[in-house]
Amino acid sequence: MKVCVYGAGPIGCFIAARLYKGGSDVSLIARGTNLKAIRSDGVSIHTPDYDIHAPVRVTDDPSSIGPQDIVIVAVKAPAQTNILSPLSGLLGPNSKVVFLQNGIPWWFFHGYSGALADRRMDALDPSDAMWQQIGPERAIGGVIFIGADSVSPGVVHVETAKPRLYLGTPSGELSPMLTELCAAIRGDSLTTEAVSDIRKHILNKLQMNICSGLLGCLSNSAPKYAYADPPIADAVRVLVREVGVVATALGIDTGVDVEAMLARTRSQQHRSSIVQDLDNGRLMEFDAMFGAPRTLAQWTGTSTPMLDLLVALVKLRAQQAGAYSTS
Repeated sequence: MKVCVYGAGPIGCFIAARLYKGGSDVSLIARGTNLKAIRSDGVSIHTPDYDIHAPVRVTDDPSSIGPQDIVIVAVKAPAQTNILSPLSGLLGPNSKVVFLQNGIPWWFFHGYSGALADRRMDALDPSDAMWQQIGPERAIGGVIFIGADSVSPGVVHVETAKPRLYLGTPSGELSPMLTELCAAIRGDSLTTEAVSDIRKHILNKLQMNICSGLLGCLSNSAPKYAYADPPIADAVRVLVREVGVVATALGIDTGVDVEAMLARTRSQQHRSSIVQDLDNGRLMEFDAMFGAPRTLAQWTGTSTPMLDLLVALVKLRAQQAGAYSTS
């Protein structure tokens, strides 16, 4: 199976290394210092339980490797339309594209039953570019529960002892290709599962990320420190409940136990990637993680006052930091 991982951040490098260890014909698209370092020294992953050194094939020219069976997009949601042209060159007639991202993906309502079937958000896919040029029928959703940071270009430290990865199509089909991909990635302490209800896992993670993201952006802290303050822990409970009500209105039960989630995340020293982006003035996944849930609440007639307030406050901070622009 030929697989290209597009993006050499912490998650892209982690997945590329897992694929290399699993025996796939894997390529990695990188640029700048990441490209130079990985070309020289490969990818190195350090986890609580194991290390991987993977001398993966790396290039900044997707056309040099040709069509792939699967392309795993590991760039952040706002940058996806920027890679459309080179990404298209990696696609053959039967290629699939995994979108491994936080928040609500552009294809979320493809094949969805009910009044919102094939509904789209321009903020997630301006001018329907992804929908038209990639096509939602190629899409595979990816949800990964992991805390990982780049120590240096091509070198990744993983905090999470037992990360989990869920992969699934909008239709819920469990194809042989999807099963093969899961088998190639999983191993050691990483659980990888093909699921028929990927939207449930997207919203499940969103309930966790929207708390660590919004409250982390306002406090510039990891959950271990922010959630230790009882009023902030109470805000987490409210946010989880509000997003859960939105999910229920969409016909999805995420199964999140907020007290169990709080117990797990109170030891998390990893600041969410969106918090790090705000802190460094980098483009945030604001619309996918914060704006889209508010839109879903509006579409379903759901009241989310805590979510509305915190999103508005973080939006102001993000605009002032140059990490979010509506233009």
